[in-house]
Amino acid sequence: MKKLTAKFFPAALLMIFLTFGGCSNPEADKKTDVKNTANASVPAYGDIIVEGSIGDASNLIPILSSDSTSHAIASMVFNGLVKYDKDLNIAGDLAESWDISPNGLVITFHLRKGVTWHDGRPFTADDVLYTYQVTIDPKTPTAYAGDFLKVKKAEVLDPHTFRVTYDEPFAPALMSWGSAVLPKHLLTGKDILTSPLTRHPIGTGPYMFKEWVTGQKIVLISNPHYFEGRPYIDGYIMRIIPDMATMFLELRGNGIDRMNLTPLQYTRQTETAMFRKHYNKYRYLSFSYTYLGYNLTNPLFTDQRVRQAIAHAVNKEEIIQGVLLGLGKEATGPYKPGTWAYNPDVKKYPHDPQKAKELLAEAGWKDTNGDGILDKDGRSFEFEIITNQGNEVRAKCAEIIQKRLDDVGIKVKIRILEWAAFINDFINKRKFDATILGWTVPLDPDIYDVWHSSKTGPEQLNFVSYKNKEVDDLIEKGRSTFDRNERKKYYDRVQEIIAEEQPYTFLFVPDALPIIHGRIRGIEVAPLGIGHNFIKWYVPQDEQKLTMTR
Repeated sequence: MKKLTAKFFPAALLMIFLTFGGCSNPEADKKTDVKNTANASVPAYGDIIVEGSIGDASNLIPILSSDSTSHAIASMVFNGLVKYDKDLNIAGDLAESWDISPNGLVITFHLRKGVTWHDGRPFTADDVLYTYQVTIDPKTPTAYAGDFLKVKKAEVLDPHTFRVTYDEPFAPALMSWGSAVLPKHLLTGKDILTSPLTRHPIGTGPYMFKEWVTGQKIVLISNPHYFEGRPYIDGYIMRIIPDMATMFLELRGNGIDRMNLTPLQYTRQTETAMFRKHYNKYRYLSFSYTYLGYNLTNPLFTDQRVRQAIAHAVNKEEIIQGVLLGLGKEATGPYKPGTWAYNPDVKKYPHDPQKAKELLAEAGWKDTNGDGILDKDGRSFEFEIITNQGNEVRAKCAEIIQKRLDDVGIKVKIRILEWAAFINDFINKRKFDATILGWTVPLDPDIYDVWHSSKTGPEQLNFVSYKNKEVDDLIEKGRSTFDRNERKKYYDRVQEIIAEEQPYTFLFVPDALPIIHGRIRGIEVAPLGIGHNFIKWYVPQDEQKLTMTR
C-alpha cells in the first residue's frame, strides 16, 4: 500500500505507498550473516553510502508522491511531528512532547525550539498549519488528505505550540502527524505542483538535498545543524539502476554499498568468501505484501466467482518456493501475519484447478469452440497483467500465474513497463486489466486510503476501484475508536469480506533481504528494522573511501 524498500523512513512509515521491490519497513525478527562490528571502532564523520534503487523518484514533496523512492529520499530530508522509535512506540520528532485531552479529541503539540530549515529559516507552528491546510486543499492532488479531513480545527497557539481538535475519536490521530512538515515560507501563495521543491526539497531533516540527475542518481549531504546531531555519514547517493542483475554487478564491483537482494542473490550468489568477508546480510519479514490486483471496472472481473476462480488457479506455495526460494509467507489480506490486526481465519484458496473451472463455469465461462480458451457471449477470456520493469520476482510471478491460468482456460499476456510510465500512464489512468504490485503498510492498521470507496479517484490509491459499503463502514468505525479489541473486530470483518470478494489475489509477504557493506558500522537490528538509527551509522576513519563535496 503506501508500502518502499528496506530504507530509513521516519515519516514515510506513516503512509502507504507503492513499492518497487516489496521489502520495506520491516520488523527484524530474523537476521543472518551479520558480523559483530558495531563496537569494533570509534565513530567518525565522513564517507558516503551509495544505495541502488531500481526506480527513480517522481516528486520529492511527500504529499504529492506515492512511490517508494520518492518517500525514501523525502524521509531523510523532512521530519514529521512524531515518529516510531526502534521498538514501534510513538516518539517525538519535531514535537518534543504533546498533551491529549481525556476524551482523546484534542492534541496539543509542543514543538522543538531552535530547529531550522535547510535554508536557515526557523521552523515554527505556522509551518505545521500550512502543511495541514495545503494537504486538505481540494486543489492538491494528494492521496493522504483523508486523515487530516478528520480534523475539526487546527490552530497555532504560539510559535512552538500547535493544537488540533477532532469531532469524534480518531484512532490514528496522533501518528497521522508523523507525515512530513513542509516549509510555509517557500510554498505559501504558490502552486505546490510547480514548486521547485518537487525536485529540490528543503526540509528540517538529517540530510539536505544536493542533486538529482533524472534516471541516474539523487544525492544528499548531511545536515550539520540537525537537531538530533550531525549524521556521521557525510553523504547519501541513491543510484538508479533499473535492472537487479546489473545492480548486483555494481554491488560486487563496489559501485554501491547497499541494495535489497533477490531471493536467488541472497541464498546463492552472495554465499561466497568475498561477500562473507566484506558485506553483512539481513533477513526479516517485511511490512509489505505482493498481490495480483484487478481493474474492477473491467467486465471480465466484475463477477467475484471469476476472481475466486483465479485465486484457486494460482499456486501461492509454488510462487513462494519457486520464486522466493521460501523467503516469505503466504498473504491472505492487507495485514502482516503476526501483527495484532491480522485475521488468520479468513477464507483460504488452496490451489485447486478443478474448483477454479467449476467457478468459471458457474459464471458462464466455457470453451464452446474447443480452442482451449474459455469464452462467454462471443468473448474469449483473455487479459493482460502489467508490472514494473526491474523486478524479476514480479516478472517470474506473472509467468507462473500465466501458466496456471492457462491450465484452466484463461489466456494471459504479460507486459513489463518502466516504472514512471507504469504508474503515470497505466495505474493512475486506470489503463490496465490486472497488475502485480506491492504495498508497504503502516504500523497502524487503518487502511482507509487504499480500500475505502472514496479513494477511487484519479491518482488515488484505490486504483482497482473496489467498492463495498460494509467495508467502508467498518474502516470508518475502526479509525473512530481507541479500543484495540473493538478495532480488531472491525478489521477482522474487513479481512473476511475482502477474502470473500477477492479484489486482489493476495500472493505473499516477502522477507526483506538488505545487504550492506561491512565497513559501515553502527547498524542496530530492532523491531522497526535496521534504518531507525541511520544518523548513527558510521565508517571508521581508516576505512573511509569517498569524500562528499559541499
